[in-house]
Order: sequence, then C-alpha cells, then structure tokens
Amino acid sequence: MKKKYIIAALAVMTMSLTGCYDLDRVPADQISASEFYKNEEHAKAALMAVYSNMKYDDVFGLQFAMDGLGGIAMGYDPPSYQVFQRGRYDVKESKVLAKWRYLYEGIARANNVLQNIDKCDMADELKVQYKGEVKFLRALYYFTLMDFFGGVPIYDESVVVADSYSEMKAPRNSIDEVRNFVLKDLAEAANVLPESWPKTDYGRATKYAAIALQGKVYLYNRQYDKAAECFKAIVDSKQFALYDDYADLFKPGGDESSEMIFAIQNMGGVGTDQGMPMCFYMGSRMSFGSCWNNVMVSTAFVDEYECKDGKPFDWEAWFPGITTDDKVKVNTFRATLDKKTGLVSKYPAGKEKLLEMYKQRDPRMDATIILPYTSYVGWFKNQTSPCEYVIAQGVVDGKGYIRVNQGYETYLWRKFVPESNMGGAINNRAHTPINFPLIRYADVLLMLAECENELGHQAAAVDLINQVRARKSVNMPGINSGPEWLKATTKEEVFARIRHERAVELAGEGHSFSDMKRWKLLEELNGRTEKDMTGKQRYQRVVTARDYLWPIPADEIEKNDQLKQNPGWE
Repeated sequence: MKKKYIIAALAVMTMSLTGCYDLDRVPADQISASEFYKNEEHAKAALMAVYSNMKYDDVFGLQFAMDGLGGIAMGYDPPSYQVFQRGRYDVKESKVLAKWRYLYEGIARANNVLQNIDKCDMADELKVQYKGEVKFLRALYYFTLMDFFGGVPIYDESVVVADSYSEMKAPRNSIDEVRNFVLKDLAEAANVLPESWPKTDYGRATKYAAIALQGKVYLYNRQYDKAAECFKAIVDSKQFALYDDYADLFKPGGDESSEMIFAIQNMGGVGTDQGMPMCFYMGSRMSFGSCWNNVMVSTAFVDEYECKDGKPFDWEAWFPGITTDDKVKVNTFRATLDKKTGLVSKYPAGKEKLLEMYKQRDPRMDATIILPYTSYVGWFKNQTSPCEYVIAQGVVDGKGYIRVNQGYETYLWRKFVPESNMGGAINNRAHTPINFPLIRYADVLLMLAECENELGHQAAAVDLINQVRARKSVNMPGINSGPEWLKATTKEEVFARIRHERAVELAGEGHSFSDMKRWKLLEELNGRTEKDMTGKQRYQRVVTARDYLWPIPADEIEKNDQLKQNPGWE
C-alpha cells in the first residue's frame, strides 16, 4: 500500500455526511463519480482515499496525543488536547467538531465506494474483496465514533449524500445499534478479506485485522467470551509473533514485522510526504525540522516502570528525600551551564547514580523515552547532531544538547521520533515515515489476558502477560515467578498487572484514554498535578463523569435538531 496513488481529483470522496462541504455542485476542476468509476485503477484509487482518511489529525493522525487524556502523556497546547486535560472544553470545542466531521468523512468515502464500485470494469472477486476492505474501514470509523460519542446516526451506502443532503437529519442510533452495525461490517469483511497481502500491497486490511477489531468491539462491551474467541483466532492462526527488538518496532523495518496486525502506512521523502506528525509533535527542538515537543511524557507515568527484577520502583531507595523536597529534585536532575559558552559547567552530583537507576529499570522505558543524560541523535543545520538530554536552564540550539519548548523539564518521547534525518527518509517534520500501529500482536495478547481474567482463568491470563514481558529485548521476570512482589493470583491482582502492562507496553500509541474509559477509571486522574522532574507544577487535571463521552458538537445539533446531547453537556 506504500505505492503512491493520486486521489486529489476525487471530489466525491470528500463529501462529508455532516454538511461541511457544498454538495450542490461538482467543482469544475474535479471529476464526478459518474465520470470516475470506470476500471480497477479507479476503484483502487477510491479505496486508497478511504485509507488515507485515517491520517487526518483528528481521526488517527494525533492518536499518540490521546495518551495525554489517559494519564501517560502531558502537553501545553491544542495538539496535546490540553483543554481536555484541564476540563476546559465544551460543545463548541473545535477538536470535538473535527473528530466528528472527519470520522464521518471517512464513512462517506467508504459509502461512496460501495455505491459505485460495481460500475467498474474489474473482476467480480476483486469487487467483493474491495467491499470487504471498505467495510472494515467503515467499521473502524464507526467504532471510533462510538468510543468518543456513544450512539451516533448511522448512514450506510443507501444514502447518496449529493441526493439526500438536505434530508440527512437522522436521530442518533443507540450504542447497541451502532455496535451491531460495526460487527456486521466486520463479519462480512473477515469473510472475504485475504489472510495476508503480497509485499506490493502490504498494509491493507486483512481477515485477521477484521477479527482483531471484532474482538476489540466485544471487549469494549464486556462480552469477554466472544472477544476471547476472536483473539484466540489471531493467536491460533500462527500468522503473528512478538518482534524480538522492542525499540525497533517503531522504526522502519520493525514497523512491518509480524507483530503488526493493522497499522497506518506512512511515507516520507521528497515528493512522497504522506506520513503522520509524530516528529512534529512528539519530537524536540533537536529533532528533524526543529520540532515542538507538544506531547511529552508524564513524570507520574515514568515512575510506573518497574525495576528489572519486577519490583515496583521507589525513588526514595535511590535518592532519599526526593519525593518530599523539591530541592532534592533540583539537585538530582539539574545541571549548570556556562553563561558564555552555553556548555555544561557542572553536572548534578548524582548524575551517574541517576543513569544507573534508569539502567536498572524495565528496558521498554529507555526504548520509549529520552531519559535525562542519555543520548539522542538529532538534526541541526541540515546535518546529524548527536545530543545529550541535559536538564538545565538556558539550553540553546547547536551546543549538543536537546532544547525543550516552554522551559519544560520533563521526559521526552523516543518512540516514533526520528533520529538524524533517517538516512534521507524524512523530508518533512509533519510527515514521519514510520508506520503507526492501531492493532499489534502484543495488544491482542493483553486484551486476551483481560478476557481470560474476567472469565475466571487467572493462570491463563498470567501466561499471556508473561509472553509480552518475555520479549527477548525486554526479558522482564514473569508474574508469579518467585518473589512476593511478582505475585498475582486474584482477579483484582491480575487486572492490576494487565493495567500496568498495557501502559508500559503501549505507551505513545494512544490506547490509554480508551482503556481508562472502558475500565471506568477515568476519574482517578481528577486532581492529579502534572509536574516537571524538578518539581515545578504545570497544571492540574480536571476529570468528571461527563468526560466518558465527548459532547455532540453544537454545530451539528444546530444543523440537525434530531441529535440529542450527551449527559452532562446539555
């Protein structure tokens, strides 16, 4: 799927179901559906337009930022969804409206293909297959709408937007109706999609992507037996395996490994910028293009990474007084720069002890996060620039250190953030050419573990957790493998392990917000103060019961008075 398809002429593909486009005419410089759908190439271009919708910022393009709402990440401006973290958004919030509109645009694109593909001169079996792909993607878009908004109006391929726009004022379907619609699409997709694709079409939806998403839909509805059946089908297929090198999973090569079940395909390079903005928003001022670290790692989350022996991490065991005295924090982390040279004149006295502490933690931490006084290969003035992450006031570019926006002294992402210029692969900081996973095998194993635990099979759940922990590059000790701190036998104890493992394994992939919602734990974040490593308070989280569902955008209710607002947003 990494072949570039020219789809700009497809005006009909951009027809939103919510009315943000003028649908009364076809622009003179674009092609109508009646003129376009002629052959297989047309059908494939239209299909790729349904896939490409995933990359919009407010579909999955900023999926990593969802970790800000789940407590794993933090941030200071709109790309980090900061107003959501602070409880300051409302029915007119632009990112709420964008989420609604662009997901419905993906649905409109999918419906358009289903309406027109039979016109194309191509093999019938290909038409069936393409319809399966489109239904998988439509199901993904509706499932995401359901996760954020609850029940929403269902518009399927029977609705021709250009003909029915003025009448498209359907009331909200119930969440059960939406879920059943999604499951029907996924069942049809799984029945016709191939188990795999040749290399030239790598990344397209497969039978197993559809089955995995089915399982996720069931899991979110607490139908654990049905969810487990789907996830076991993935495991039993023997098509997927954990990739040995955790860090390389999120770099070119590993991003196409047998661990990836379904991922957004990203490209980079001159003339082929079709990626996602991980570098732009997760990177620092020393990343390619001098980026913005809009989405950073929460210091509270970093403390969740266990020691290598599986024991919970304890700051006091390494730096006595650090949890109660901010002066100890400052002395532990902050270096001093020479005012004339801008170079470090004095490292913190505990630098080596700090580095040793990080070394003794779960290896996934170093693979995921740029830790203080560790190295990062940056890019400065169009050349490779090896950097040290020094925690100091007054850091400037070009001195071999990482500069952080807004004066934050916190952890930064390593995961998904390009080093140097990726050997020429990256050309635009807004288009990181690293595939972004939506479903991978470790995620499936942990979801299956959750099902087994809920079904009373604690030993089976622990075995699945341990498979993830035993990845060769991770090699964390198994749960129930000896020491008391590794014990987990009750349902509650095993759930705590699943919760922990999903957080550290999937950090930066944007799952935590949905996880916290479906576990009914979102309010745990209320009142938590996000702080720098040095103790400076940045903001306090505000979370209430209404945040489990976003409001139906006011603009949409103004257009369609049949839409009823979600609880708490009236």
